[in-house]
Amino acid sequence: MVRILSIANQKGGVGKTTTSVNLAASLARYKKKVLLVDLDPQGNATAGSGVVKQKCRFTNYHFLTERVNIERVILESANCGYKLLPANGDLIAAEVALMHESERERKLGRHLEKIKDNFDYILIDCPPSLNLLTVNALVASDGVLIPMQCEYYALEGLSALSSTILNISKQINPKLRIEGILRTMYDPRSSLTNAVSAQLRKYFGDKIYRVSIPRNIRLAEAPSHGMPALAYDKRSKGAIAYLALASEILKQSKRD
Repeated sequence: MVRILSIANQKGGVGKTTTSVNLAASLARYKKKVLLVDLDPQGNATAGSGVVKQKCRFTNYHFLTERVNIERVILESANCGYKLLPANGDLIAAEVALMHESERERKLGRHLEKIKDNFDYILIDCPPSLNLLTVNALVASDGVLIPMQCEYYALEGLSALSSTILNISKQINPKLRIEGILRTMYDPRSSLTNAVSAQLRKYFGDKIYRVSIPRNIRLAEAPSHGMPALAYDKRSKGAIAYLALASEILKQSKRD
């Protein structure tokens, strides 16, 4: 049965898109059928998957505004192993259009319903804000994976996101839960990193993934080449960490 996960954090620069692209590639390496949904108008997950976002004939804008069927938007991502629903700046117009519709927060979920049985995992790369696109992602999802850096400002943002997830689970999507919290750009030598990690464990317990993602040059370079770290340098620490994360998520799914 398909599992739909939003990768969300309203704070930018925490490794959200890096996690979306590399987790999609890692799950695909484990022979899972994966769809990556780029729901950020910046289109970074699209570019990081080797697709020129400006040249896309169709994007998520087109099915969200009922211009084409969702099946026509899906692309095969070369060298990545997963399929992609691409995005570019047109997605801003889709959000504006949705504001005038009834049940606008359910739009994405209704379209994903048509294709979800073709996949084992659908990952949604959310924009770095708690806007209508993010709400659509959360309403469509089974769980939320939250990437965050181990710094104190990140804890404040996590509190706001947790409240949003709780409200949506109470009012619209009762199955929604925090799937896990992923520590990114992790430096175990830093006393601040260790202090924030301790705080996270205190409040979230086993929701903290055992795997953390280290700062890694090859991981940072890969998007400029339009590929995940696994395709760019499979021996890099970043690629190995995301493979380990995929393994942890797969084991978690079996327990559930």
